[in-house]
Amino acid sequence: MKKIKINNLADIRTAAKEFIRLMDDRTVFAFHGTMGAGKTTFIKAVCEELGVEDVINSPTFAIINEYRSVETGELIYHFDFYRINKLSEAQDISVEDYFYSGALCFIEWPEKIEPLLPDDTIHITIEEREDGGRELRVKS
Repeated sequence: MKKIKINNLADIRTAAKEFIRLMDDRTVFAFHGTMGAGKTTFIKAVCEELGVEDVINSPTFAIINEYRSVETGELIYHFDFYRINKLSEAQDISVEDYFYSGALCFIEWPEKIEPLLPDDTIHITIEEREDGGRELRVKS
């Protein structure tokens, strides 16, 4: 397990770069953490470091946002399953097609769809520290 520390928002881009180095050739990343832990903020920083110039925000109501890196042309999907109540709701939008597409998939609230995640999903837990910083634990 690899740990990445974010002491303040000024550190987030450095942490995003470190995370990108850890990604290797994996494509599906499940971000765990409480409401307000910083999942969306961190995913935004990672997408920006990957060359996304679009506005990046949480797909809470849309469930999925699609971005493309202007540098590499790489497709990136950002999921937020917070509002999913049943596994069938995720199946209805064919999430597995996205997960096995080879495109990068960043997933918030993955515990709502755990049985649908590929076996090689990388799990990241984000926790707020007492000093207000964040710690990411990356488990492959």
